[in-house]
Amino acid sequence: MEKFTVLTGIAAPLMVPNIDTDRIIRIERCAGIPRERQGEYLLEMMCLNADGSENRDFILNKPSFREAKILIAAENFGCGSSRENAVWALMGWGLRCVIAPSFGDIFFGNCFQNGMLPIRLSSATVERLAAGIEADARDAVLTVDLEQQRIVTAKGEEITFEVEPLRRRMLLEGLDEIGLTLEHEAEIAAFQRRDRTARPWLYA
Repeated sequence: MEKFTVLTGIAAPLMVPNIDTDRIIRIERCAGIPRERQGEYLLEMMCLNADGSENRDFILNKPSFREAKILIAAENFGCGSSRENAVWALMGWGLRCVIAPSFGDIFFGNCFQNGMLPIRLSSATVERLAAGIEADARDAVLTVDLEQQRIVTAKGEEITFEVEPLRRRMLLEGLDEIGLTLEHEAEIAAFQRRDRTARPWLYA
């Protein structure tokens, strides 16, 4: 898994509450499309008009935000069904961090499993960040420092955030749950050797 340490990039404000995983990527896109191409279908119900043409008013279609690496979202982002493809689509598009007041629980966990950092901040702070960027796109560049657990805005303001220590370590070191388990490979092998002696019938 790709490590997450310090990320500096454009932040795009998408202040629509309750964006669920089906809106992030439609269910019919989840089968038959390789993981590395799912970013092409990110938020297509918002990105495209009914006739399939590009919706030029959508934030990620605007020239200033096409290279965004950070998404600023409203409350309950990623709610709905348990769909890891939602994280794949966001990352496939180029996003590595989502900042919101709250997240769907399963989506929140899936972020950490795939190298994406979800940050919870107060509604007032998220709204202030989004409003500043909407007022002046030159303020869109943020630096997210996971080691220091702080966000630095284009104007130099520092905003602290909290991440559960184990999840923070997993992102910093690029470990998913399998990688974390394999850190104990020697102990696992030693247990299996002992257990083969104690209960050989299990290993027939």
